[in-house]
Amino acid sequence: MDLDELRKLCALLREEGLSELTIWEEDGRRITLRRAAASVPVASVQETTEALLVRSPVVGTFWRGPSPGGPPFVEVGERVEPGKVMCIVEAMKVMNEVRADQACTVEEILVEDGKPVEYGQPLFRVRVE
Repeated sequence: MDLDELRKLCALLREEGLSELTIWEEDGRRITLRRAAASVPVASVQETTEALLVRSPVVGTFWRGPSPGGPPFVEVGERVEPGKVMCIVEAMKVMNEVRADQACTVEEILVEDGKPVEYGQPLFRVRVE
């Protein structure tokens, strides 16, 4: 692999909002590119006319819990503290945790478990306290 190929892969990480990308794996050895945790996009609460929305940071699959069919991270009516994981959006086998950026109460879950989501798609409607 030459430097130009490596630069293209790093650009792909940034453009797609990925936190890591495995580029080679063989016999238990692998090469993975990772972005620093501070630079990984997280969901931000963005204002709408009546409520606030938590949006998807990447294109992927929406998971309400840590495993398919497992207990969900949050439920409607639940008070959520800053930093709490609200869901996971899986993109290319990378599990991107979506965390609350401020205290809020979940008013509505806008996506069904296991369904595909787009970048910026609303996942939750919340009320900030």
